[in-house]
Amino acid sequence: MACCLILSNLAQAQTEADALMIPKNYVCAAGVYTHSQWDHYWEGTFKRDAPNLGTVSSNSYMLGFVYGLSNRINLSVSLPYVTTNASAGTLRGEHNIQDISAYAKWLAVKGEVGKGLLTFHAILSGSIPASNYEADFLPLSIGLHSKNVALRGLVNYQVSQLFVAGAYQYVRRSNITIDRNSYYTTEMHYTNQVEMPNVSNFLVSAGFRSLAFNAEATLTKVTTLGGFDIRKNDNPFPSNKMNSTLAGVIFKYSFQKIAGLELTAGGNYVLKGRNVGQARTMYGGIYYIFNTRKEK
Repeated sequence: MACCLILSNLAQAQTEADALMIPKNYVCAAGVYTHSQWDHYWEGTFKRDAPNLGTVSSNSYMLGFVYGLSNRINLSVSLPYVTTNASAGTLRGEHNIQDISAYAKWLAVKGEVGKGLLTFHAILSGSIPASNYEADFLPLSIGLHSKNVALRGLVNYQVSQLFVAGAYQYVRRSNITIDRNSYYTTEMHYTNQVEMPNVSNFLVSAGFRSLAFNAEATLTKVTTLGGFDIRKNDNPFPSNKMNSTLAGVIFKYSFQKIAGLELTAGGNYVLKGRNVGQARTMYGGIYYIFNTRKEK
């Protein structure tokens, strides 16, 4: 579920996961709501249900801003408030501010190739916990409480209003501190420090872009570079191997009579996973882009 929360926040317009940029001195203010739920999960590679949890769901309410430092460099910051819930059993979900995230996106290469336009973006991003939520409470934790830094390379090729894109991202994660002095993974650890494995992800997408309407299909593969499987009938643990393959769609509509106002909607579904829930995620957002200077 933690993977799906992260990905659903990324898969929006004007973020680090796409080739869209806003011009110098412009600001994009965004509010995004995300709902995710699952009632089956993978315990290692074994798919099963969780009758003691029922349906596990999460809701995220995110505010974010993107600023055009120049026509080739965008800066962004975002902060979500997340709630979790289980429809059965006695465990109560968490609700708190999650992690504050920021990125710098650089349009490093832009040129005509054949009949289309080829661009390459380099994106440096990071996140830190914004509250003292409990990470060692999966699957009802709102996050993993690690400090992260990531580097993404994104290639986009567009001919007329059609485009294809591909991206690779590497995420380095810090250790976390949990509220117990010992725990067992594949061996006993007499400490409250948990070494978190790093993560990589591949993204491919294709779709249609115009001034008024965008439609995009995505396929994402998330791989944890280390970790271990959930033991039989045990709870998940923050340093588990959490792999997933997700298919998704994104739609964006820009109002022509209200300059700068945009609506986005979309969703994704976990096709295959390891130590994650088979989540269905839906999201919708409202964006407003405006110039901070007086010139037209």
